[in-house]
Amino acid sequence: MGESPRELVRQFKPALRFLGVFLAVYLVGNTLYGVWIDQLDPAPDPITVTVTRQTASLLSIWHDPVMAVVNPEGPSVFLRQAEDTKLNVYEGCNGLNVAIVFLAFVFAFGGCAKRMGWFIPLGIFLIHLANLLRLILLFEVVVRFPDYFYYVHKYAFTASLYLGVLVLWWWWVRLNRVGHE
Repeated sequence: MGESPRELVRQFKPALRFLGVFLAVYLVGNTLYGVWIDQLDPAPDPITVTVTRQTASLLSIWHDPVMAVVNPEGPSVFLRQAEDTKLNVYEGCNGLNVAIVFLAFVFAFGGCAKRMGWFIPLGIFLIHLANLLRLILLFEVVVRFPDYFYYVHKYAFTASLYLGVLVLWWWWVRLNRVGHE
């Protein structure tokens, strides 16, 4: 005969707890971020501006100067070379949503607070670096292979950024399972 509902809840309690914490952190993080973005509309958020300026500075190392110019008519930042806009960076490109997903997993999985104290900042920093690399490579695609921009942006680089987060999650699980083996 089947198990009682109470027994099923007890049996799946760790998974239900994980799912509940993950969804709570993700929804709260994205809601707060969305409210913040809406408050700034039509201007771009400061994180997007900063990420785009960092990208422009890095690109200027090997390109003619690249400038980050705030779009006066909308919530984005242009990456320009001379007077030519090469890339339009929106808030979804700043890596913050990816960082929220990363945080939701780490908090949902749980673990040693001391480890979280160094792993979370390290993970966010690595996500930021990966995102800067993604924007730099997108700029290169626009300059060298403009016909491929949509596919590279939509599929290849988005997938690679989330693959990086999966590696961070795997690392977090390994760090917190060492003592349990």
